[in-house]
Amino acid sequence: MTSALYTAQAHVTGGRADGHGRTADGRLEVDLRQPKELGGDGEGTNPEQLFAIGYAACFTASLALVGQRRQLRADDAAIDAKVMLIPAGNGGFKLDQNRPRAEPICSTVHAGSR
Repeated sequence: MTSALYTAQAHVTGGRADGHGRTADGRLEVDLRQPKELGGDGEGTNPEQLFAIGYAACFTASLALVGQRRQLRADDAAIDAKVMLIPAGNGGFKLDQNRPRAEPICSTVHAGSR
């Protein structure tokens, strides 16, 4: 097994409907609430929003790495990510995501690769 380069730790009380989450280092602290679409008040952050931010950030870092390896500047990319909560058919749910959309890096990569 490969050893981890980094481990993030967080503590949550109360769950997603009326909870509170905090990272071990204290740099992120959020009130967790159900989105209005799921019957909540929508007044806090929901886990899917946090997942979308993390996914977009990792995708941005990957783009920058690929750009760097191809000697293209890719550190100015802006990523739009969508994470969806989908009924699983058995009373449960699953997460799905759309392919992230990168702007303006697409035009930079295409122009630089010609």
